[in-house]
Amino acid sequence: MTQTAAHAGRLVADGFARAGARGYHYRVLASLDEFGPASQAALGRRSGIHVSDIVATINELAQTGLVERTPDHADRRRNVITVTPAGRQRLRWLDEQVLDIQNDLLAPLSENERTELRRLLGRLLSHHRAEAKQEP
Repeated sequence: MTQTAAHAGRLVADGFARAGARGYHYRVLASLDEFGPASQAALGRRSGIHVSDIVATINELAQTGLVERTPDHADRRRNVITVTPAGRQRLRWLDEQVLDIQNDLLAPLSENERTELRRLLGRLLSHHRAEAKQEP
């Protein structure tokens, strides 16, 4: 499992690099698209990106016009990050890249086997996320 996960990680990193993106970019854009605008701190928690990396990631996305950073009206010390139309378009394109990468990784499996693998991996992920939430 570890070797397959490492190979999958390399495929994704290489695919994003060819697209001029990073995994952090994808995670931030996907989080904003799915859950809406968020403070930098909330976005870091949602996307699983450490606070030391989230600001740099947002800066990169803002410089290319994929997200906007505006002061929070409720607390001027915070910024609210919002995905732009260009960011949504970029996310859709990156989604296609991820699909291609997944198809490459799963090439030896039949459609039924792919469905079963996704189901089992989802079950594992759900279990461990729930377990992590219960930790003190």
